[in-house]
Amino acid sequence: MGTPASGTTGIVLAAGAGTRAGGPKALLRMPDGTPWLELACAFLTDSGCDRVVAVLGAGERIARPLVPATAEVLVAADWEAGMSASLRAGLAAASGGAVLITLVDLPELPASVGRRVMAGSGPLRQATYAGAPGHPVFIAREHWEPAAASLSGDRGARRYLVENSVSEIECGDLWNGLDRDLG
Repeated sequence: MGTPASGTTGIVLAAGAGTRAGGPKALLRMPDGTPWLELACAFLTDSGCDRVVAVLGAGERIARPLVPATAEVLVAADWEAGMSASLRAGLAAASGGAVLITLVDLPELPASVGRRVMAGSGPLRQATYAGAPGHPVFIAREHWEPAAASLSGDRGARRYLVENSVSEIECGDLWNGLDRDLG
């Protein structure tokens, strides 16, 4: 059994400009009007995180009210530098023994995937879908600083995860793993 959910900070990465989507994905909603930010925060809570942080950047003033009251808002001042800046900001603000990271553009991601990743073993875990890496990603506290130091540009932590023997947790039976990249 992996690290218990208690003490896990959930991080929603939602700072990007969404150039391929025609604007910040943090501002997008489902057809019924539900904000993607609300769904991402609910995913993390329902997965077992006891604290949720939404990292905003582009469109922050408009996106802030879309974050549910149960989550905290963090603005990545250097969000224009790419996903690495958002992830670094989220890791710096985390508390507890681990983080569970998701992206705002996965509005259909079911909590069953998050719970499976949380229940896995190893300090680094990543959901995979038919073998392809995806989200969420679990990072234990001892990896926050070195993972953050390895980040650059508009890339996440995949290289760091692979170099440090990430436990890949197949979740293709629970969901397809596809983001909502509208471009």
